[in-house]
Amino acid sequence: MQNNIFSALFVGQNLVTIKEVDSTNTYLKTLLSNSKPVPEGTAIMAESQFAGRGQQQNKWHSEPGKNLTFSILLTPSFLPVLQQFDLTRAISLGVIEALDPLLGDRLKIKWPNDIYYDDHKLGGILIETHLQGDRIKDAIIGIGLNINQEHFEAGAGNAISVKQILQKDYDLRALLLEICGHIEGYYLKLKAGKFLFVRNAYLNRLYWLNEVRDFRSDGETFRGTIVGVKDEGLLLVEHNNFGTREFSLKQIEFLNK
Repeated sequence: MQNNIFSALFVGQNLVTIKEVDSTNTYLKTLLSNSKPVPEGTAIMAESQFAGRGQQQNKWHSEPGKNLTFSILLTPSFLPVLQQFDLTRAISLGVIEALDPLLGDRLKIKWPNDIYYDDHKLGGILIETHLQGDRIKDAIIGIGLNINQEHFEAGAGNAISVKQILQKDYDLRALLLEICGHIEGYYLKLKAGKFLFVRNAYLNRLYWLNEVRDFRSDGETFRGTIVGVKDEGLLLVEHNNFGTREFSLKQIEFLNK
């Protein structure tokens, strides 16, 4: 793996590791609610997280000590509320780029921000933002990645881990710092106004882009092709009968064979 872990100026520099917690996002929110200021880039890493959440309140199952479950605090006040999906793009790309030397091009971002290897879920991201006027005051970014876990319970669906793919164990802390460095890189690109660069990079790693696939929406199954993502984050799918349609997270389901 490329040695970029010292490139981070602030993301992950204040790293708090804890044995067990309900959710690292909740822990970080509690820290924020206290009077003592929390530095931007603070990361909370848990060995065991027993109430981790994914998108749409999905539970995140993780074997203690085997995987990465952590949260990062960012304060992107430079980002208008209408552009908060750019933060989703930057975080997803940071994770992908950090893992790319290990897993290569088979690593994709399943819209909006799941991390996939082929048709298997390697991890997920949950971003919770607090707004101030038309700006984002702060964002708590929860990341869960399957790293050294070898067996998943039946309810874990199509989960896969880095160990299952490469048959090797990886140092969780070193991997976390690597991810922090890459997240910071994309975050600073946003701060510098390089939105087009980040949007194009996100599109280049999008799962099922330009492939004819099966989807479900409003209880109806249809074949369609993902052709893009709108600036504000809506998924664009070309439907054979209806032309290009826009979907939000709860409006469409990907149907894997």
